[in-house]
Amino acid sequence: MAQTRKIRKRGQFMKFPKLKWVVATVLFCFAGIGSFARSDTAETGVATSSLKVQLPSATLPFPEPLSTNQQPGFKFRGTKGWDWTSEQYLQEIPWLAKFKMNFLMNCYLSLFASNHPRINEWWKPLPDSTKRAFAGVIHSCQTNGIIFCFCMNPQLASERPLNPTNTEDLEDLTRHYLWAQSLGVKWFSICVDDVQWTQTPSVAAAQDAFMVNTILTRLRAQDPDAQMIFCPGPYFGDGTKPNDHLYLQTLARSLDARVYVFWTGDGDSAIAHRITVAAATSYKSAVNHRLFLWDNYPVNDEHETLNLGPVTGRAPDLCDVVDGYMSNPMTTQNQINRIPLATCADYAYNPWQYDPARSIGQAIRLVAETTGQQEVLRSLVEAYPGFLAAGGGPGTNPVRKKFHELKKEAGSRPALEFLNQMNTLSGQFRNEFPGEFDPEKKTVAADLAWMKAQP
Repeated sequence: MAQTRKIRKRGQFMKFPKLKWVVATVLFCFAGIGSFARSDTAETGVATSSLKVQLPSATLPFPEPLSTNQQPGFKFRGTKGWDWTSEQYLQEIPWLAKFKMNFLMNCYLSLFASNHPRINEWWKPLPDSTKRAFAGVIHSCQTNGIIFCFCMNPQLASERPLNPTNTEDLEDLTRHYLWAQSLGVKWFSICVDDVQWTQTPSVAAAQDAFMVNTILTRLRAQDPDAQMIFCPGPYFGDGTKPNDHLYLQTLARSLDARVYVFWTGDGDSAIAHRITVAAATSYKSAVNHRLFLWDNYPVNDEHETLNLGPVTGRAPDLCDVVDGYMSNPMTTQNQINRIPLATCADYAYNPWQYDPARSIGQAIRLVAETTGQQEVLRSLVEAYPGFLAAGGGPGTNPVRKKFHELKKEAGSRPALEFLNQMNTLSGQFRNEFPGEFDPEKKTVAADLAWMKAQP
């Protein structure tokens, strides 16, 4: 999800149309979510957008505490991997617990036979090495009080996309879910996002519902408490577009009432700069099932950039309509992903009191062990504030954008000064965090190399 990639039409390959990212300035006071100190001057050092981070003088309870007898805003709060290895999942599980998150879903890409290029052989048994690795992930979740959700997508990048009306195909897919269930897993997900149907929307929805219902019935025969989340074809917007509405209404009638449905928020793409109660209510009315928000932040879709600023633009009362919250992370940079993820956890736990300015400062203190490390991470967040703060989409690189703008509008000297600032920051990053953040350091180094190569 939230990817620019080839998708599998049920019958042929086609290219996923380029998403039209909404470029907008976020109103940080939106819906009572808070505000930032904002500056584009040299006072921000290497800051490349309007985000300026104020480091707090003390570590406060985190997430923001609830009032007496108050329950967390979203019942389920967590993340998934984005083509993460089993080692990456294991690294992040203790942090989820630290942030009071309680949900982790594997990325279906993590179970593909290959991702470079993408090869999805869902009908084949999982390799023993994959089973051993994810058995360890499942066990770690269980010992840390985290719900593990087992997920597959049998359509995407597959030479043999699943036929929901074929008994053998359904049996082959079900086998994977029964294996996960044998390890104590109670939550499962089937995704068909980024897959377009060749049938009419109503026929596609009915077939998808049959697939999900069939597998859930098998799982509930073994464990009546088995839970399922389904990601449908139309998974964003308010559900009112004619084809979306027809699909969702058919799904509403056909899908087992106990199934949750993934939704990524408002707008005309999977990326939502603002997520409102109005859109959630409209979409939920169309699909008539409980919702899980699959929040596409701070995802970078494998692009050589970082999205480090706090989550913003999510309504404080969204939890009145949506049951679960799941963040979509950066790909290789799972360690520094902890900073924006912490703000997502803060929002999901206590959305009524969420303040992104406070949250990002506390997130840095949670990840950094020393004052020097805090300063480096502060500068990195300012340099890579994320597309919710700077505009654009997951692949927008604010450092390269800033350098280009400086050369174009102010000349070579300011651009060179900025390059030198980033070079200093890169050295500080290496010195303060030896042996850590290797993919993140690679991203910064790639940006430096790009700037130096510009004529």
